[in-house]
Amino acid sequence: MIAAWAGQFLPADAPQGEHATEAVTVSETGEGRFQNTVQAGRHRLFADEPVAYGGMDSGPSPYDFLSAALGACTSMTLRMYADRKKLELGTVTVTVSHDKVHLADCAECSDEEKARGGKIDVFQRAISVDGPLPDEVAAKLEDIAGKCPVHRTLEHGSKVRTRLVRAQ
Repeated sequence: MIAAWAGQFLPADAPQGEHATEAVTVSETGEGRFQNTVQAGRHRLFADEPVAYGGMDSGPSPYDFLSAALGACTSMTLRMYADRKKLELGTVTVTVSHDKVHLADCAECSDEEKARGGKIDVFQRAISVDGPLPDEVAAKLEDIAGKCPVHRTLEHGSKVRTRLVRAQ
């Protein structure tokens, strides 16, 4: 409650951390089983798991962050396109949900993918804009949404290189 009250007196662009980080840093807090602090640039957040999974629900889950990345990137990509084309979209809102589904139940998956078995991550993305759009513009916006860099990363995959750094 105090933070909400004090927030009205702080500039909107005030950094949350003293020093910006180049990489995103995630550290356990020691509170609860899963609570972590996340520092991205100067921004500080909590990550946690829901109570049903043994967390304290003190922040978004890792998949919530991944969904947020897709939603934010989609919104920003559409805004850049609309500004470049001088389209009046009004406010762009992107809602993203995530689920794991059996490959056998995946309508978009090829027979080869389905034969592998197991589950696949599926992100459902709904984009809404305030203003009315002609059908051809709406279709183009769906196409442009597919060009969002996070969308491309999720669809094409990526490599994760890991190294363990031991405390001295």
